[in-house]
Amino acid sequence: MIYLDNSATTKPDEAVLASFDQVSKQFYANPSSIHQFGGTAEKLLHTAKKQAAELLHVSRNEVVFTSGGTEGNNIAIKGIALEHQGRGKHIITSEIEHPSVDEACRALDRLGFTVTYLPVDENGVISLDDLKNAIREDTILISIMHVNNETGAIQPVEEIGRIAKQHPKLFFHVDDVQGFGKVPLDLPDSGIDLCTISGHKIHGLKGTGVLYVNKHTKLFPLFHGGEQEQAIRSGTENLAGIVSLVKAMRLIKDREKTEVNNLYDMKQYLFEALEAIDGVHVNSPKNGAPHIINISVPGIKPEVIIHMLGEKGIYISTKSACSSKQKDESRILVACGFDNGRATSALRISLAYDNTKEELATFVEALTLAITQFRKVME
Repeated sequence: MIYLDNSATTKPDEAVLASFDQVSKQFYANPSSIHQFGGTAEKLLHTAKKQAAELLHVSRNEVVFTSGGTEGNNIAIKGIALEHQGRGKHIITSEIEHPSVDEACRALDRLGFTVTYLPVDENGVISLDDLKNAIREDTILISIMHVNNETGAIQPVEEIGRIAKQHPKLFFHVDDVQGFGKVPLDLPDSGIDLCTISGHKIHGLKGTGVLYVNKHTKLFPLFHGGEQEQAIRSGTENLAGIVSLVKAMRLIKDREKTEVNNLYDMKQYLFEALEAIDGVHVNSPKNGAPHIINISVPGIKPEVIIHMLGEKGIYISTKSACSSKQKDESRILVACGFDNGRATSALRISLAYDNTKEELATFVEALTLAITQFRKVME
């Protein structure tokens, strides 16, 4: 099997699975229980939080464990909106955000908030001038993703952070689900107040994630109950999932230090090989993230190619997994200015550190054959 759908989810690392199994079997007490067994679980939770904070270079009380990217994004966006609506009800985001950000903003729009959706250029990047011009007296939140989940476009979040710093009454949220472990991002003194990370994108387990919340940032909680996680995310902690998540975070950061150049090399090889195939158009920018390439084959439905490749044990995707069952047209490619032919035939190839050039060569050969076979049938 050749798995090239790593932006949808990754294969859990064996060490991550082992840590989850061990904690599930040995430390299954509720960390909130006052007996000794619960106290042991609580100590393990505190240790995991300390380790996550060290990996992110933030304070322990700035780490909130969640169930993943969608929950983290919703807590950040709705939490800011509901807590600070007395100050203003204007939010700034972009036209190419993940559905969990886009739909959260549209839900707030129905509740009386005003949302500005910044356009992007052909590379899928916003204009900093557009951002500056969009900021108003009543702006309370900017939410911009770091790495686009469909094209791999990298937003200038460091520059946005510097702009946000000039407006102390607004907050800046970054969805770093696709960037963490592949595209470096420093949180301390960055102007970023909230940052979302998901476990299953970094060889962790589904249902695990982290939301960084700057210590000066106050959120209205979406869940009320036992006041776990600084009262931001009430509910009994998924201790085994949390420990396994921190393990995944450490492993992916180690691999980023030593293997990211190889990931870029594989992407460059794949980029050039795909551009050479007749009828294939590469939609991703050359200077994008090292693990995502978006292509179109106008005239062929993407599902056809996916199934033809799947029969050979090669797995890629259309768009993002969270929007793949919606209408055919990619709103991300439309926002980048691509025509209907390319926006309705998009395919996404997403790599992991474990992939090899030999796998990519096999994929390119199979894709070329699939396109050729389809055209012969249609003649």
